[in-house]
Amino acid sequence: MASGGSAIRGTRVGSGPMGEQDRGIQAERIAVSYWDAMGNETVRYFSAQVEPEDIPETIDSPTTGLPAGRDKANPPSLPINEPYKTHLAYVKERRTDKESKQILEDALQRLRTKKGRI
Repeated sequence: MASGGSAIRGTRVGSGPMGEQDRGIQAERIAVSYWDAMGNETVRYFSAQVEPEDIPETIDSPTTGLPAGRDKANPPSLPINEPYKTHLAYVKERRTDKESKQILEDALQRLRTKKGRI
């Protein structure tokens, strides 16, 4: 009678008793909770040796994409997105109307001279 089966049927390679003997000693860590404006909590784990000032105050929530902060009562507000500005809008910020008219007049004068119209 041939058995034809595996002696370790029903187990996966590498499975066995879990714990420190297989994985090694787990490093000390601290859990930090973050909340977004929708009330979702996200927990991040940091090494216990990390200085408190190195732990970020805000993260992006993985569930909503909103900024999440460490204060549950006052989560960070949504960032205000500025609309896209065209090149002309940036130029208008740098130049006054008087300056822009003078630059335009100078450019037209050079163009007319080049074309021989003056």
